[in-house]
Amino acid sequence: MGFRTAFGIIAATLVLAMPARPVAQEHTHDDLLEAQFDSALGTQLGTERRAQAYRPVEGSPLARRVAELAGGARGRIGVAAVDLATGEAVSVLGDQRFPLASTSKIAVAATFLEGVEQGRWRLDQRFPLLLPKASKAFSTSVAPVYEGQSVTAASLIEQMISRSSNPATDALLRVVGGPRAVNAWVRRAGIREFSIDRDIATLVRDDGEFNPALHIDTRDSATPDAMVQLLAGIYQGKYVAPESRRVILGAMSRTVTGKRRIRAHIPAGARVLHKTGTLSGTASDIGFIETPDGHTLAIAIYVTGHGTKPARDAKIAAIARALYDGYGAMLPQQAPGRAYASATYGNGGTD
Repeated sequence: MGFRTAFGIIAATLVLAMPARPVAQEHTHDDLLEAQFDSALGTQLGTERRAQAYRPVEGSPLARRVAELAGGARGRIGVAAVDLATGEAVSVLGDQRFPLASTSKIAVAATFLEGVEQGRWRLDQRFPLLLPKASKAFSTSVAPVYEGQSVTAASLIEQMISRSSNPATDALLRVVGGPRAVNAWVRRAGIREFSIDRDIATLVRDDGEFNPALHIDTRDSATPDAMVQLLAGIYQGKYVAPESRRVILGAMSRTVTGKRRIRAHIPAGARVLHKTGTLSGTASDIGFIETPDGHTLAIAIYVTGHGTKPARDAKIAAIARALYDGYGAMLPQQAPGRAYASATYGNGGTD
């Protein structure tokens, strides 16, 4: 059972605002908080508070507000969100395909880490970066690349998630067996509306073939519902082992791109773990907001159209804050100190 079936959906015609190039700026992290975070990821898995029932929130003030922010006539916006502690879900155009851009990198990391769990590779094993060679758009089916410096797999995962490095992503994508291998991992997880079709070098070189606000290209795309299913399964340890979970969520907690997206208006007391995506005419941000009162929200926001990148970023930031405020107002408050609680999410193909 997928996100749409398990929780219900509110669909609305949406349009968004404009884009913004991710701003690569270092975060400062308190060493004690980082240690506590890593410890929690390693010890709380399997002991989380679980929701007793799931409730769709169609017609709620939160659902109406998100639909309002995602509405318009100059593009498309897709939003999916779920409170992992309660199962309360919101979805606007959550069943439509949107360009994955670099949000696909979470699935690439998970596919590689499955191989680590199976003993095929190691995190300290070194692989060469794959750097793009100059070539004309659409001149070849796969953009040419050349090998650069060899770095550890652990560093490649960190670079491709926290800094959105394309050469690091293509390095691991080649190791696992290309897009088909990632899609096979996604299917084993029970996720259907998700597809990686090109390496990043080819995707970036050929970007701009279609206007994503007007044309739905199913290549290298996913639905917001499918992405939230993927996020929830990783957070809950359904799709990856505890150490793999720690690696992925740790890297997401150190993301330096997307300063003006999900985390832009989230209060300092909450923690944001996320991964951005940017291509021509589209901007996205996916991840988690861990609230001070013990909720974890899994969120996927995809925006197309409306001309400027700053406006798309602003739309993502506004929707993320509306979700944060709306869930806080709608749901019972939990005891402090339970920021890692999570509910069983859907079937995911692993139950």
